[in-house]
Amino acid sequence: MKRQSRLWIALTLVFLASFGWLGMLGRDIMRAAPPVPESVISASGEVLYTGAEIGRGRQAWQSTGGQQLGSIWGHGAYLAPDWSADWLHREAVALLDLWARRAGAAGYAALDTETQGALRARLVAELRTNTHDPATGAIKVSADRAAVIREVAAHYAGLFGNEPRLAKLREAYAIADNAMPSAENRQAMTGFFFWTAWATATDRPGEPGLSYTSNWPHEPLVNNVPTTPSVVWSVVSVILLVAGIGALVWHHAAAGAHEEAPSLPGTDPLLGMRLTPSQKATGKYFLTVIGLFLAQVGLGALTAHYQVEGHEFFGIPLSQLLPYAVTRTWHTQLAVFWIATAWLATGLYIAPAISGYEPRFQKLGVDALWAALVLVVVGSMFGEWLGVQQKLGLDANFYFGHQGYEYVDLGRFWQILLFVGLMLWLVLMGRALMPALRDRAEAARPLLIILFLSTVAIGLFYAAGFMWGKHTHISLVEYWRWWVVHLWVEGFFEVFATCVISLLFTRLGLVRVGTANNAALFSTIVFLGGGILGTLHHLYFSGTPSSVIAVGAVFSALEVVPLSLVGFEAYENWRHSREKGWVAAYRWPILFFVAVSFWNLVGAGFFGFMINPPISLYYIQGLNTTATHGHAALFGVYGMLGIGLMLFCLRGLAPRHAWQDGYLKAAFWALNGGLSMMILFSLLPQGALQAWASVSHGLWYARSAEFMHQPLMHLVVWMRVPGDIVFSAGPVLLGIFAWKLVRAVRASARQRGAGPLPAPVPAQPAE
Repeated sequence: MKRQSRLWIALTLVFLASFGWLGMLGRDIMRAAPPVPESVISASGEVLYTGAEIGRGRQAWQSTGGQQLGSIWGHGAYLAPDWSADWLHREAVALLDLWARRAGAAGYAALDTETQGALRARLVAELRTNTHDPATGAIKVSADRAAVIREVAAHYAGLFGNEPRLAKLREAYAIADNAMPSAENRQAMTGFFFWTAWATATDRPGEPGLSYTSNWPHEPLVNNVPTTPSVVWSVVSVILLVAGIGALVWHHAAAGAHEEAPSLPGTDPLLGMRLTPSQKATGKYFLTVIGLFLAQVGLGALTAHYQVEGHEFFGIPLSQLLPYAVTRTWHTQLAVFWIATAWLATGLYIAPAISGYEPRFQKLGVDALWAALVLVVVGSMFGEWLGVQQKLGLDANFYFGHQGYEYVDLGRFWQILLFVGLMLWLVLMGRALMPALRDRAEAARPLLIILFLSTVAIGLFYAAGFMWGKHTHISLVEYWRWWVVHLWVEGFFEVFATCVISLLFTRLGLVRVGTANNAALFSTIVFLGGGILGTLHHLYFSGTPSSVIAVGAVFSALEVVPLSLVGFEAYENWRHSREKGWVAAYRWPILFFVAVSFWNLVGAGFFGFMINPPISLYYIQGLNTTATHGHAALFGVYGMLGIGLMLFCLRGLAPRHAWQDGYLKAAFWALNGGLSMMILFSLLPQGALQAWASVSHGLWYARSAEFMHQPLMHLVVWMRVPGDIVFSAGPVLLGIFAWKLVRAVRASARQRGAGPLPAPVPAQPAE
């Protein structure tokens, strides 16, 4: 008990200190964000852009899909350019060519080395000098730069319009023809692109050589090179990673050195459990999970194909109906939806089993929540399609269409409905768990408390997505967006899942209750200790101060530490208990948890740390190295976890004679094998080639059509097909498996009636 008390105190301190620090850094980000000017004017006083136009331009960019069509400051999709890096390079080259022609040369490339050096020095002074006047709010540019701004703006206006000479480039970027019909909106969007590029190269006041984005992206023409903090804190993060893993291994060895393996029950402790009405009602959630998973995989195949045929799918013209921005939005959003649905449904299934209590109207609440989920999924997807198709005005798009921010793309109205649904889930979970939480004799009470607290956090922390409005500074939007993406999904959902798995294993007798209580507390401390402040590694180059680099680098390294041992104890206990016949009934659900441990180590750990240090992310942010980590971590960890939890629940929902391991075995190897092939044959090689190009020439080149559509890159893209085919068999097999279970349940229902309310299923730790 003393150890548990110390762990609770440590968890409380970690939670309060981490969020307090994160909040203070949020204040610093707000103060240090690059200023949005009241106007951009030339030396002659001509107004190139007003502040209102720049704001409207951001809304216009969001309406095209925003971060789902190219990226800004490295955040977003990988096929079209990073618009801030692309503008910066185009503006720099156009200025150099202008000055070269004025000197009598055909262009900058025709000059001798000495003259080129002189012009580059002039370019650095021109672009890095901060001409923003805080008193008037104006950015003043030279006549030459004003002329170049107009030239570059015309390029983007034509690109998002119907300019015939840019048709090939539009297809290379997978931008639909006339993607933005309004000439006014296109012109305003160029102002937003200019401002984001201006922030990447302009020195902060009083800090020469340090731009608002810490010199990101790499652009040798304007001396955008890594800063000292990016290098120093990267070294520190590597040292901390090695030290942290060593300390955790020592702790794990010391804590488990004298603990005997549990002796297992002679029969399955869950075999006699009778289902409550609300538990039975969760079955449709899991069928929905498989349906959404199938849809997500299909959309992923279409999205990937747009890399080689930007407007067509094997010759079928789809871009006008389903453009890349829509398919990628739906692909990423459905991933979050089906994984979260699996976890939420698991909670609804497990809660009555733990307490043995079915609250009044619980089934009605479970049914209502499912209907709300379907409404949010279908409604938000339709709204996003309307937004990208420019069927909504810019203001209506924010509320009902496409917000343009990756993973939180759905309009604000749909966000509110989703939050209401999460509050309903929180109430349903709390009502069902309350008897067990109040029972002080419950051996797993500490575990249940953590489970309930994580449930509360999941419900409440999604509200971070309401902290920005239509005109909130994009640096602050990114700050709050990663509260949702990182803290909500990768933080509290992970704690919730850890507790659910621990409870399942204690009920099966695979893990001692006391061990599970302490392990869950310790794991939560470690996860949140690195994870809360580790959120900042997403914000290194988002117009944030250098302190974000320091804190983000340190804690994102600590975030990786526990991943090397996740699931180890459960796997070992399962491995030593294979002689018990009844454990074989849970073989494939448990193996999916083993897969989670593997992908935690490889996807979240190895591939995650590959991109986490500032010096690494400086060169590869916004490249397919991020997609490598994203696929391995999002599906490999959270997707596999969702499937494993779903299978545990389906084990109780369906008659045991209907369970067919053959489908699960094939699905398991198809999903893991296909994901491995997808990463090793395509995503990782793409990222490696892009990283080399980024270091050698600059990020603009690694994302350019010239680089992305060279034969070698096309070959690597096509190499994804075998892995995609193997992977796609996984959800199909799960669907067949689930359909056979449904038929078996219906057959059983015709033969016998529903059983009585179950008694609590006690933990059965070994003596």
